[in-house]
Amino acid sequence: MDLLSSLRGDAADRPESVRVGEERLSRGELLAAAGAVARRIAGAPAVAVYASPSLATVVGVVGGLLAGVPVVPIAPDSGASELAHVLTDSGAAVLLAGAREAATLGAPWTECGVQLLPVAVSERGEVPSGPVPAEDATALILYTSGTTGVPKGVPVTGRAITADLDALAEAWAWTEQDTLVHGLPLFHVHGLVLGVLGALRTGSRLVHTVRPTPEAYAKAAGSLYFGVPTVWSRVAADAPSAKALSGARLLVSGSAALPAPVFTRLHELTGHRPAERYGMTETLITVAARAHDPARRPGVVGRPLAGIETRLVDGAGAAVAWDGASVGSLQLCGPTVFEGYLRRPDATAAAFTEDGWFRTGDMAVLEPDGTHRIVGRASTDLIKSGGYRIGAGEVENALLAHPAVREAAVVGAPDEDLGQRIVAYVVAEDVTERELIDLVARELSAHKRPRSVVFLDALPRNAMGKVRKDRLG
Repeated sequence: MDLLSSLRGDAADRPESVRVGEERLSRGELLAAAGAVARRIAGAPAVAVYASPSLATVVGVVGGLLAGVPVVPIAPDSGASELAHVLTDSGAAVLLAGAREAATLGAPWTECGVQLLPVAVSERGEVPSGPVPAEDATALILYTSGTTGVPKGVPVTGRAITADLDALAEAWAWTEQDTLVHGLPLFHVHGLVLGVLGALRTGSRLVHTVRPTPEAYAKAAGSLYFGVPTVWSRVAADAPSAKALSGARLLVSGSAALPAPVFTRLHELTGHRPAERYGMTETLITVAARAHDPARRPGVVGRPLAGIETRLVDGAGAAVAWDGASVGSLQLCGPTVFEGYLRRPDATAAAFTEDGWFRTGDMAVLEPDGTHRIVGRASTDLIKSGGYRIGAGEVENALLAHPAVREAAVVGAPDEDLGQRIVAYVVAEDVTERELIDLVARELSAHKRPRSVVFLDALPRNAMGKVRKDRLG
């Protein structure tokens, strides 16, 4: 069954099917509100959605899907130049925003020739009865973070979304009996595709907390929780809120590696071992720990989802052993992988191998049973120092094991002698540089120790909590 058939298939009222903050709609009300939007935007080449954490965003996105119009989620904090690029590049002719937000939006929206349409959550309309859009038609146009240039458009088909959500439902035993809770941004794969469309497809109840605070997570009383490491770190630091999650069925972490100390603390307070998963805008979620695996470990993202194949290669393209130690470049293929960047044939060609596998740009270690451990980005997290290949993640976890260290990021800096020297950026109090260097040398090995430690008040992060290592140094 395709994605839209699932959305259309159950219009019967289910009280509080979707709740965002204090706003709530039954499934029937959501479909009727989205139906009203769908009729207003029918025939548009693409529709942008001002993706604030609001019920209007959910209604706007579902309305676009029902109308068969590609939906372009826009981060509310987008700068003027990035916003103009995304609107122009995607070809969006319409911008949907909540009624109150629409009243305050002006340039550069209007300067890009975009028609602004307010979304009234209370409006009702018939769900379009025309043909269901083809499964291989573009459902969403998501944009990469732009850390290595202007953001690139990633067309995502309904078929890819359906394949991904069904595979995740199987991996996490996700059913209509669940109540999903999260407070993640609604313009990324994690918060929107998994966190909204996943709930609609499985039929589970959705509670979006607007902000992912420990108190809001505890109050929501869900069975399934989504978060990123920053969220889980804050939950782990709030013992009463963390203990309130002990009645949940599964805690899921993604978008970046969950630090081992946070994993351990959550297990101590909630009784749960978080399930980590791996994915990208271009591939959706491709590897995930299973709900039925009680031996989940920190830093381990599990095995490929149904239909996904992965492989590790070295710099020359030769296979890297699945021995639990050798680091290689992760490549993958399967039904969730996109076909190419929007209007960027050069970037598309560079992203795929000659035999059609997608180059993730991430480094990983595979165990003999196919379990994956992501080391980090090849461009920033694989450090070549003194002839050794060192994953930044293991050094970061060693630093985070010190009770005085709250945050840590490790990068490789150019060095005439070593090639690259390890530099650690930490948020910590009452600990010296020498103590931290010695800790890593003792816990890992001497060649993995930082050559210098820089103390910061906070690490630079993006909206999903990923550290912006390009801003360090």
